[in-house]
Amino acid sequence: MARDSLLLLISGPAGSGKTTLCDRLLEEFAPRLQRVITTTTRAPRVGESDGVDYHFLDETQFLDKVDAGEFYEHARVHSGYYGTMKSAISGPLARARDLVLNIDVQGASSFRELACTDAVLAGQLVSVFVQPASIEQIRGRLEHRGKDSAEEIVRRLVTAQQEMAQKDQFDHVIPSGSKDADYAAFRNIYLGGRPAS
Repeated sequence: MARDSLLLLISGPAGSGKTTLCDRLLEEFAPRLQRVITTTTRAPRVGESDGVDYHFLDETQFLDKVDAGEFYEHARVHSGYYGTMKSAISGPLARARDLVLNIDVQGASSFRELACTDAVLAGQLVSVFVQPASIEQIRGRLEHRGKDSAEEIVRRLVTAQQEMAQKDQFDHVIPSGSKDADYAAFRNIYLGGRPAS
């Protein structure tokens, strides 16, 4: 039986270009494709809005929702909690919308496990890992974007090494090159995973 919708999960180290890939795919394929808005306890960065970039909660609110079973997955990442609420996935999939979810490697692992048993996710999840050419490429991208402190960049580079070791657990790996080449590969994965309309 052909699935009605697709959950396209993209992961990779900070600075690997995941957000840019998601933004381009959404620009081309909306409204059929929607971005999953995840939830975090970290403070909004300049220019970020609640309900658009993330759902921003304080730690007490976040943990109350965890206790109530409202998350598919959640984890402490760097200096805050991040998670994906069930309502952000189940509603759009039920309305035959495709979803793209930009998520860390730990969260991706949780989703792959859940997809084996969860009726909402079963048969609809396609996972993609963006593999940077090197740690130095990641360092350069993080420094260039100017969003993180030097200490945060060091933390992210340590995490990146651990994440890159898990790339083989994903359905697809995109070896990162140019922005256009990365997007072409990501676009082809999305179109290849879509059911015939």
